[in-house]
Amino acid sequence: MAEQGLSAENLAKAESIIACYPERRSALIPLCHLAQAQHGYLTNESMEDIAELVGCSPAEVRGTASFYDMLHTEPVGRYVFAVCTNIACMLAGAYEVLSHAEQHLGIRVGQTTHDGLFTLEEAECLAGCDKAVCVQVNHRFFGPIDSEAFDQLAHDLADGGLAGTVPPHGVLSRVNRSVGMPAKAHAAKAGGGAGGAANGGAANSATALEEAADAAATQAAGGATAGQGSAIGSGS
Repeated sequence: MAEQGLSAENLAKAESIIACYPERRSALIPLCHLAQAQHGYLTNESMEDIAELVGCSPAEVRGTASFYDMLHTEPVGRYVFAVCTNIACMLAGAYEVLSHAEQHLGIRVGQTTHDGLFTLEEAECLAGCDKAVCVQVNHRFFGPIDSEAFDQLAHDLADGGLAGTVPPHGVLSRVNRSVGMPAKAHAAKAGGGAGGAANGGAANSATALEEAADAAATQAAGGATAGQGSAIGSGS
């Protein structure tokens, strides 16, 4: 696949993610996060790869991705600042912090620094009202933040001091998923090779579980019917 598409490693991870769902299309958003972790945003090529993997059109992938604030279809900085300006943070000085951030970084809200290091966003609510003013960096929470604390946060990020806490933008989780409902065989038709074999094994497991559940239900129904027959016989 294309150079800006999913890497061979992430294609293998994609099949593992897909195996967690009953239908391949159900994995669309998790695959978007996987692609964003690779490039920092969703490239056209990666959206085409995702479409091929789940069996939909690239337009459907873009339409889904463009609906969510956490997914970007254009390049952003390595670190994305999101400053909350909702009521609790506003009363604590959020707009002053946001204005200071623009001056400190030399950009406006929605822009990225020339070195590609920082992007600045305004957030409606980050659900961190107890730490107002709340700021997220790549969806990691910091607060309370004032102008001085913002400067220190930006310095620590640029200096690499928070590399262990804040991964590059797009890395939502550093833990690979390995559990979930296995995909059925008919939903794994797009998988091939080792990925297809893995999906086939998952489908067999799902079938075995379904058959066991059906057998248990049949046995329970039979027991109930036998009980009813015995009661009727006793009554007569």
